[in-house]
Amino acid sequence: MPVSIVDLFCGVGGLTKGLELSGLSVVAGLDFDETCKYAYEANNNALFLHRDITTVTGDEIQELFPEGNTRVLVGCAPCQPFSKLTQRYRKEEKEKGREGDQWQSDNKWKLLYSFADLVRDTLPDVVSMENVPELRNEQVFLDFVNTLTDLGFHVGYQVVFCPDYGVPQNRKRLVLLASRLGTIELIAPTYTPENYRTVRDVIGGLPPIEAGVPNPRDPLHNAAKLSKTNIKRIQQSVQGGTWRDWDDELKLKCHKKKTGHTYASIYGRISWDKPSPTITTQFYGYGNGRFGHPEQNRALSMCEGALLQSFPPDYRFYDYESVFSRKEVGAHIGNAVPVELGRAIGITIINHLREVENRG
Repeated sequence: MPVSIVDLFCGVGGLTKGLELSGLSVVAGLDFDETCKYAYEANNNALFLHRDITTVTGDEIQELFPEGNTRVLVGCAPCQPFSKLTQRYRKEEKEKGREGDQWQSDNKWKLLYSFADLVRDTLPDVVSMENVPELRNEQVFLDFVNTLTDLGFHVGYQVVFCPDYGVPQNRKRLVLLASRLGTIELIAPTYTPENYRTVRDVIGGLPPIEAGVPNPRDPLHNAAKLSKTNIKRIQQSVQGGTWRDWDDELKLKCHKKKTGHTYASIYGRISWDKPSPTITTQFYGYGNGRFGHPEQNRALSMCEGALLQSFPPDYRFYDYESVFSRKEVGAHIGNAVPVELGRAIGITIINHLREVENRG
């Protein structure tokens, strides 16, 4: 039976592209951020719908599925309320007696409940949800799992180390799979520590560039300008090292405080022969994490960040006739589901449906 997928919170299509590469068909992606439309539709065979998931109805989702197809609903709700950074801030605020009820009132907390409502209203055959590992400790996630279980889904979830599935970055993600047709489990890892894809594997062949120098041949392969001080800092940085490698006069005041010692990776260089650190929405900033190029005195380019997120080299992130926004494209890349993780989820769904068919 043909399979059709609807991708909620689709962004620029990292998950959609991975599912397509596995051989599945995605009919539509929905997202509140209309700036994702160009990249989503330019790279995928699916329709982009600019919609707020909290107002989408089950009937609208049902209409997207062709009649007679196996229906799959997937999505990655925005994860800011559940991230490590937010969790740390919540802990600090609670210790100061200032937490209050703002976390539960954050609209982003409600998005997973909206996802659950759409599952209840559409009863797809298979559901997949991907998010940050910290989500599994939250009541909203337990409620999501309980809703699926009550609806007759077989539910399983695990924290995935992305290099195990061909993503060249040390990213961990929570992957949930659920099916009304039987037990479903993510496929076994396709890579081992001995053959993990490394930074060198995916960006080592790119031409060298300089910080702040425009690259008319490839606008995505350009690096942000660095101050004179940051140039001196990165010149003293070594692969996998920290700001402790610098001369004392280059160190920030916060680094000299006891609390600053826990942020060792800030202003660091990534290593050639390992997976990269997690690519965030601000990976293009040298001071935003360990995002210094292994050898060149600059931060990562947009192109390099996309490749480390396992996007295909020819993925188009903006209309070349429009104005390029580093902040916008960086957010699109950093927020995306890594494409190769999406492919692994797609292969899992295909294998599961074949097993169901063979049993039948």
